[in-house]
Amino acid sequence: MQNKQIAILTMRLILGFIFFFQGFGKIFKFGLNAVYNNFFLKNYSELLPDFLLLFSAYYTSIIELVGGLLLIIGFKRDYALYALASVLIIVTFGHGLKDPIWDLSDVMYRAILLVGLLLLPKELDKYSIDFLIKKNK
Repeated sequence: MQNKQIAILTMRLILGFIFFFQGFGKIFKFGLNAVYNNFFLKNYSELLPDFLLLFSAYYTSIIELVGGLLLIIGFKRDYALYALASVLIIVTFGHGLKDPIWDLSDVMYRAILLVGLLLLPKELDKYSIDFLIKKNK
C-alpha cells in the first residue's frame, strides 16, 4: 500500500513542479505581457481574435502557477487537476490549430500524469493537506 501512496505523491509532485515552474517563468521571469505579445499574439494573431489570445495567455499562465502550487502542497487537488486539464486542452487546441503535425511531448507526459492522478483513488494520496484536513474532521 505504501508503494501506491509514494507513487501518487511522486506523480503529484512532478506534475505540480512542472506546471508551477512553467507558470512562474511566464509570470515572473518573462512577464505576462511579454508572453502575450511574443508568443500568443506573434504566433496566433491571424488565427484567433486578440481578446481570446489575451485571455489564453493570462489564464494558462496563472492556472499553471496556482494549480501547480496546489498540487505540490496537495490542497484542493481535484480542482487543481481540472483547471490544469483545461490548460492542456487549450494548449493542444492552439498547437493543433497552428500546425496540425507537431511534437506532442510537451503535452503528453503532463496529460498522462494528470489523467493518472484523476483515475487513481484520492484516498491513497495521504501525503497532502487535503488528507490532513479530512483526517482531522
